[in-house]
Amino acid sequence: MAQTVHRTDDVHPLIEPIADHVLSTERHENAPAVVIRADEVQTVLSTLKENVGLDHCACVTAQEYADRFETIYHLRRYADPTQELSVVVPTPRESPSSESAAPVYPTAAWHEREAYDLVGIEYADHPDLRRILLPETWQGHPLSRDYNQDQPQVVSFREHERLLEDRREGPETMHLNMGPHHPSTHGVLHLNAQLDGEQVAAVDPDIGYIHRCEEQMCQQGTYRHQIMPYPDRWDWGGAGLLNEWAYARAAEDLADIEVPAYAQVIRTMGGELSRILSHMLAVATYALDVVGEFTATFQWGVRDRELVQDILEDLTGQRLMFNYLRLGGVAWDLPEPREAFFEKIRAFLDDLPHKLTEYHDMLTSNEILQVRTVDTGHLPAETAKAYGCTGPVARASGVDYDLRRDDPYGYYDELDWSVVTERGGDNFSRLLVRLREVEESAKIISQCVDLLEDWPEDDREIQANVPRTLRPDPDTEIYRAVETAKGELGIYIRSDGTETPARFKIRGPSFSHVQALSEMARGEYIPDLVATIGSLDTIMGEVDR
Repeated sequence: MAQTVHRTDDVHPLIEPIADHVLSTERHENAPAVVIRADEVQTVLSTLKENVGLDHCACVTAQEYADRFETIYHLRRYADPTQELSVVVPTPRESPSSESAAPVYPTAAWHEREAYDLVGIEYADHPDLRRILLPETWQGHPLSRDYNQDQPQVVSFREHERLLEDRREGPETMHLNMGPHHPSTHGVLHLNAQLDGEQVAAVDPDIGYIHRCEEQMCQQGTYRHQIMPYPDRWDWGGAGLLNEWAYARAAEDLADIEVPAYAQVIRTMGGELSRILSHMLAVATYALDVVGEFTATFQWGVRDRELVQDILEDLTGQRLMFNYLRLGGVAWDLPEPREAFFEKIRAFLDDLPHKLTEYHDMLTSNEILQVRTVDTGHLPAETAKAYGCTGPVARASGVDYDLRRDDPYGYYDELDWSVVTERGGDNFSRLLVRLREVEESAKIISQCVDLLEDWPEDDREIQANVPRTLRPDPDTEIYRAVETAKGELGIYIRSDGTETPARFKIRGPSFSHVQALSEMARGEYIPDLVATIGSLDTIMGEVDR
């Protein structure tokens, strides 16, 4: 609950180096929080990054109160994400402006553009403060309290004139539009590319083509029943159960709900099946991107996805939009007969090693693929951290960061498995990480099946005793995240004492990965750019929300 604590209280070790800049402290459910001046953002964040080691700006949340605007920087350590701090920056309603965090954390540039676009907060010294999800000609800020939803958005040509200005990097470069409707952009992603001959001089990703107001819809839904169906739709690549878990973890911690161990095992098993579902799609479509044509690898990927989808359909009743998790557990127990269900899973797992060998023979051993992916799309570890990259994209650059191990939830800390990393930091390494993660997911699923087979029948509790209507205490705030197939999916929730959130913020991992594309593509060739986009495994529904 957000409440002021006087500076005479014990100072948290993370706060001590910036104590002179702290106006007050608050208690968020996940981390201590400090309130600072809007003109000291860069000073405070630089100190926290350099002296305290908070090198991961996981998320930036903007919101409006009756008397002020507020920006919250959710900071963590890559080495230990349980070491986290929320930095709260209030600004007056009359002039909502503060320093930009982008000079300290480059990833904050896109987050702050979103805050400006939707809420209306401006950031001084921002490198490129303009709208990011909505067109530049949009009138007003949709998440502000005084936004007029009935105003027309039809504008004259004068409003569009500056959008047609020549913004080339240099006089000798050529502008190339790639997307938004192009198979190699993996969704409605538009790239403004500047070419110097056949090399990429700069890339400006243009997102927002599938913005669906997911945060606003969640703010209108009830905690208990109406929000859970939405997370499946953020990533339709198959990671739906993992997305549901992100919301469940945040809401359960917010409402102090303890999930039974039996339900945690089911969640863990289902989540790893979802991870395989997503990785199979990533590998299959990457074969199309890089090797070309309707390859055997693509058909194998679809074949193996079908097997996983059959298992998940038996478990959840759905093949993609699962809506299986419930606050406090899962919707129902395993299908009957249980023995047949377990046998179906084991049959898939028994065939998987042979199939993965085929994937490696066809892809990672393929000379054409190696030529196109080794040493292309290079992303150094420090650059990955600077842009908030997580998941396979970060781990392929040697960033040993996985929330399943580093900030444990579910049943992961009771099982034997390993975090997969590669050192190459290139397109090839990202492919290797996903294929190797499928092996680790198989290990986790096998152990879960063993546990579920032997679980005493009278102790198979699938849900905690959750009230029909949840109303967390007013001004309770939390940021929680899980490790989805693409990386850290975080949810910030602020309650106002009602059964719907006052603020619901979604931190999608692919949002940061698309932002980092400009760093990865510079100096490479157009075919390299195609291979790099595919290696990110981007789902634009998760980027735009």
